[in-house]
Amino acid sequence: MTVVIHHNPDCGTSRNVLDIIASSGESPVVIEYLVEGWTRPQLQALFAAAGLTPRSALRTTKSPAEALGLTDPSVPDDVVLGAMLVHPVLVNRPIVCSPKGVRLCRPSEVVLDLLDRMPAGPLYKEDGEMILDSDGRRVR
Repeated sequence: MTVVIHHNPDCGTSRNVLDIIASSGESPVVIEYLVEGWTRPQLQALFAAAGLTPRSALRTTKSPAEALGLTDPSVPDDVVLGAMLVHPVLVNRPIVCSPKGVRLCRPSEVVLDLLDRMPAGPLYKEDGEMILDSDGRRVR
């Protein structure tokens, strides 16, 4: 199974999701989108597959979204998408693709639904909250 993660190494959630994927035995393809950027067709395909819109995928914290006027709900999705092409940091992360689907993995435990094998527990979120117990059962 091929797993692809659109990753920001400076993001705790993204690092945690990458660790969870590796703990499951997968060797994911890592795309550092802040370095590589996005294309319009790529974002459109990712959003469609994940059931997202540019607005729902917009990162509003620690990004220039507010300064660019993108947080106003009247701004059309096409304008938001165009801004994401110029400022890749505007796309919320991490987005993970696997044969089981495409998801924005926030919170990080969302990635578990995309994996063929459950990682060994215990596993924790980036804030220390347990995701999987020592028997590999989901907590919650």
